[in-house]
Amino acid sequence: MAINTGSFGKALWPGVNKWYGDAYNEWQTEYTDIFTTSTSRKAWEEDMSVSGLGLLVQKGEGQAVSYDTMQQGFLDRYTHAVYALGFIITKELVEDDLYDVVGKKKASALAFSLRQTKEVIGANVLNRAFNTSYTFGDGKELLNSTHPNVAGGTYSNIIATAADLSEASLEQACIDVQGYTNDRGLKIAVKPKKLIVPYTLDFEANKILQTQYEVGTNNNTVNVVRGRFPGGCKLNHYLTDTDAWFMITDVADGMKHFERRADAFTMDDDFDTDNAKFKATARFSFGCTDKRAIYGSQGA
Repeated sequence: MAINTGSFGKALWPGVNKWYGDAYNEWQTEYTDIFTTSTSRKAWEEDMSVSGLGLLVQKGEGQAVSYDTMQQGFLDRYTHAVYALGFIITKELVEDDLYDVVGKKKASALAFSLRQTKEVIGANVLNRAFNTSYTFGDGKELLNSTHPNVAGGTYSNIIATAADLSEASLEQACIDVQGYTNDRGLKIAVKPKKLIVPYTLDFEANKILQTQYEVGTNNNTVNVVRGRFPGGCKLNHYLTDTDAWFMITDVADGMKHFERRADAFTMDDDFDTDNAKFKATARFSFGCTDKRAIYGSQGA
């Protein structure tokens, strides 16, 4: 599979004006809009939920205090996988390439592939958010209407009736997350942080978040969604569902990315063939711990 003189025959002859197709402008890193990155020194990282305590119980005069209990809950494990890619160039191609077209492009090509890999793996957490084949520690997919609590009961991080992105659906999303409770049913303060949408919803999302009054009407009614997302709207070009949308909340310990091994680029020469070998490797994982950190809809 080595790249040889047959692979780049034109590189051996003068006359080529321009080699193209290997370098394009890239979108800025987008997975960082969704995930919080941490380093890891272990084969995997585990996050364990715990149940809290309930409300205080009225105590009568001379009566004993009521005692509650706590327990561990659901386990989410982040198993770091290794991703690698390389290529081989024959000694003859290195010697005879008049343009150094392969040599000059090797580092940038591998770096581009590595960056794209991280974006795809990260986006897949959302692309599989409604897929029952991809479940988390509580036995549910990322977005589900019946995420179980350890102490009993359930909570939902998905809109009740699947809806396209609109002013009304975002209003409902903001209402729903304000009703969140902890594992024992006590009220917790949760607010929207940012909106994550595919590029196909770019204009619709920004119309909703930037219009002062109701979108698409002549009503002199304030757009109450405007200003509710301090992190704004972030596009992700690696989302595969063109009408699914997601809201990141300010709940801690939510969407996580662990970097076990930093991006590494290495090269070596094969003693027997004199071929030059180049490779890029990285080891990382993406996932979600507290599902209250994300809310969404797969569209109507």
